[in-house]
Amino acid sequence: MIDDETRYRAVDSRDARFDGVFFTAVRTTGIYCRPSCPAVTPKRVNCSFYPTAAAAQGAGYRACRRCRPDSVPGSPEWNHRADLVGRAMRLIGDGVVDREGVAGLATRLGYSARQLQRQLIAELGAGPIALARAQRAQTARLLLQTTELPVTEVAFAAGFASVRQFNDTVREVYDRTPSGLRTEISAGRRGSGRPGTISLRLAYRGALDSDHLIDFLALRAVPGVEEVVPATAPGIRTYRRTLALPYGQGIAEVDGLGLADPPTRGWLDCRLILADLRDLTTAVHRLRALFDLDADPDTVDAQLAADPALGALIGARPGIRSPGHVDPHELAVRAVLGQQVTVTAARTLAGRLAERYGVPLAEPSGGLILLFPTAGALAEAAPEHLAMPESRRRALRGLCAALAEGTVRLDGGVDREQAAAELLALPGIGPWTVGYLRMRALADPDVFLPTDAGVRHGLQRLGLPGDPKSAERAAVAWAPWRSYAVHRLWVAASSPAGAATGSGRLPNGHSPNGHSVNGHSVNSTTEETKA
Repeated sequence: MIDDETRYRAVDSRDARFDGVFFTAVRTTGIYCRPSCPAVTPKRVNCSFYPTAAAAQGAGYRACRRCRPDSVPGSPEWNHRADLVGRAMRLIGDGVVDREGVAGLATRLGYSARQLQRQLIAELGAGPIALARAQRAQTARLLLQTTELPVTEVAFAAGFASVRQFNDTVREVYDRTPSGLRTEISAGRRGSGRPGTISLRLAYRGALDSDHLIDFLALRAVPGVEEVVPATAPGIRTYRRTLALPYGQGIAEVDGLGLADPPTRGWLDCRLILADLRDLTTAVHRLRALFDLDADPDTVDAQLAADPALGALIGARPGIRSPGHVDPHELAVRAVLGQQVTVTAARTLAGRLAERYGVPLAEPSGGLILLFPTAGALAEAAPEHLAMPESRRRALRGLCAALAEGTVRLDGGVDREQAAAELLALPGIGPWTVGYLRMRALADPDVFLPTDAGVRHGLQRLGLPGDPKSAERAAVAWAPWRSYAVHRLWVAASSPAGAATGSGRLPNGHSPNGHSVNGHSVNSTTEETKA
């Protein structure tokens, strides 16, 4: 927790690390800004601070036109906190209030709507409806300024119940009419690119090692579902994948940073093709989780750099993230497929299952032709299509049945400890699989995998013992960011001699062994599959 004086010092120094962590409202102007707003710093006596944009809007302030406070990264708390507020914010970000209402949100969280409302207002200064409303306003602005859609279609695509509600909200939040917001962006920038494509920027704070993210995803890309391709600009690679969204299918493309881009550029270019524009908010939320864009790398790296074993790694490659996933059910299936085998073998098997049980795209795009199979479809998969030992086959079908029936949940609103206990109770699901799912599906920042082969090799590369007990002892100093330490160890394990501390990196940020970064499979584990 930080006090108001610290917040004001952050505003006075225009510290971008706090963008999204709090918002500054200025009484004399009636606007609210991000801490890094380039405008003249207001007097302290005129400043109030709010934990969310919704709280500032609820107090009667409108968004600054200069710094666009609604486009900042989300607070890192909401991805990582395991309490009610953190879980609620993850579900609101995924669009649950728009789809299921406050009652549906409360039911998912196991609280009454009144309890949920009271706790969110007490901590965030806004209830679930106000938080969802602020999110809808941001989506509306994005659609107005990046598409040629009629205003009426924008209103309903952003999640508003009526055009009047849409108009009132836009005027209140931006002090502009919808048509006025649209004219602020030149026609050349609006609607550029392929027809039907929404182009946007995914903001992040601090440094970001996009090579690590792209390498990690490329190594595990399921044929037909994901691919990594060269982009038009030199040195840039693009990650592409299909999305199964609440209202329809989608395709996402995210560009890594190029040769001339500093790791602190502040955004990744993204393009979305959606069958239903009501899925825009959900798609953006899930991509941000996939790339871990709401993290605070300065805090993470400072903690890990204090350890002598990891210090050199941090200095050589700042901003390594802990990737999440766009579909926790898909990730769970792939985690079981990868038990006791290499990443390559797991990817091949996942591709075969996708080809047989996946849902074809209405319009294929490049190498993307399928949605990954649903848990329900794989629960009924024929045994001859599951080319794996019988014990793992039972584990996969049991897990898929539990996910399809809802007896095990892996969405952002679940209690992590409860989800872990439910997973461990399933046959064939052991500690490594549960830890991997906590790290990627549930955004737990403090997961360590002591039995993982890549972790063991990474420790040995750093001159540390690699046995599980020694690894656990070493990892104590890395809390509460052990998930990030795991990624550091995987990079160290797969780097050639000298590259673990950066001396082997090529100028474009790729490792000398190209896409084999992280080649020590996170799925190559010594965990024993339960009978």
